[in-house]
Amino acid sequence: MSHPVIWAKPGFEINQAIQHFLAGDDILLDAVLFPYDIAASRAHALGLARIGMLSGDEAGQLTAQLDRLAGEFASGDFILDARFEDGHSAIEWFLTEALGDTGRKIHAGRSRNDQVLVASRLWLKDQLAALDGLCRNIATVSLQRAEAEALQEFPGYTHLQRAMVSSLGMWWGAWAEAFIDDAVRAKQCLQWIDANPLGSASGFGVNLPLDRAFCTEALGFARMQQIATYAQLSRGKFELAAIDALLSAMGDLRRLAWDLSLFSTSEFGFVKLPPEYQTGSSLMPNKRNPDLIELLRASYAVVSGARSELEQSLSLPSGYHRDLQYTKAPVLRAFRHGLAALALVPELLAKLAWHPDHIAAAIEPAMMATDLAVDFAKSGVPFREAYQKAADPLQWQGRTAAESLAARTSEGAGVNLGLYKLKQRLAAL
Repeated sequence: MSHPVIWAKPGFEINQAIQHFLAGDDILLDAVLFPYDIAASRAHALGLARIGMLSGDEAGQLTAQLDRLAGEFASGDFILDARFEDGHSAIEWFLTEALGDTGRKIHAGRSRNDQVLVASRLWLKDQLAALDGLCRNIATVSLQRAEAEALQEFPGYTHLQRAMVSSLGMWWGAWAEAFIDDAVRAKQCLQWIDANPLGSASGFGVNLPLDRAFCTEALGFARMQQIATYAQLSRGKFELAAIDALLSAMGDLRRLAWDLSLFSTSEFGFVKLPPEYQTGSSLMPNKRNPDLIELLRASYAVVSGARSELEQSLSLPSGYHRDLQYTKAPVLRAFRHGLAALALVPELLAKLAWHPDHIAAAIEPAMMATDLAVDFAKSGVPFREAYQKAADPLQWQGRTAAESLAARTSEGAGVNLGLYKLKQRLAAL
């Protein structure tokens, strides 16, 4: 049986079809945010007690019941379902059922606007912390393999054509540095959005001396969003920044997955993927397909599509508009999918194996030409003349891939990778 909507007034008849459209998937989405909504309600109750809106006994009863609700929701004894309009109304109903009029006091000084803002902000902080951790995990595995395989020759490509001798150390080190940067971006975004909107109500504040500083500290925020109206303006803005941080990592994952997809083909044959990361064909008994790699590659599109959906919902003037309800789903979807994809990567990277014979066969004498041109330039030949001289195939003979790497002393290449600097950056995160 449905419970009355919390904004219903005497003499107003609820049209169920309209109400269903208005509520949409909110009750399903709010299941993700529900623990954060409960935590924010707990802080709000304690804040109301600090300004005399609740007695100490009432605040104690409310916080005890909120703790009970959190426990029952975690255990599955309380189910957030279509009986309720949304998670906010479910909390208020639960408290009213348990405490009567005391439960009805919980909403003084707040709006569903700052309720959803604070719950989603707390959730978003956790997602960015998870993103930071996953990027660091990927970077850690990449660095370990870069150190172990630092001088193993590997063909370098531009335009998908063989270009210069590279190394597995450079290949692994590139992904390590990429995901270190992604971790930094996640951490910076987390610091930027770490601002408490609770107490802004509907965007105009309330005629109560709310102790917003207390609630900010109680909820673990670094600072408070000062102007109530800006708290509303930041809805969607902060989520876009968070998805952009996620997309930074997903973009690197897409290119990494592309490499593995190419390198695992018979035509390249460089990589042997772990069996659990492959599937079979429904028709062809001979096939082992890198389906997971391909879905990791496509995962950028899922997150990017969610970002576009969010952005298109934000063409609004200041103040709250119901359009903002549609910003919730894409953000939840983006992080659910993106973090799940990234979580599969560290073990994949740790387990993949190389086919050294195929790699060696792909390194050809022409790939020494650039090194040769630089050697001529070092002896005093103008580089454009050296370039022409090194284009002669007869000049390429006799030099090995190992010698090419050994001569490559520029920092970040060959024998001078400087992986310890990446380790220092990673350790400092």
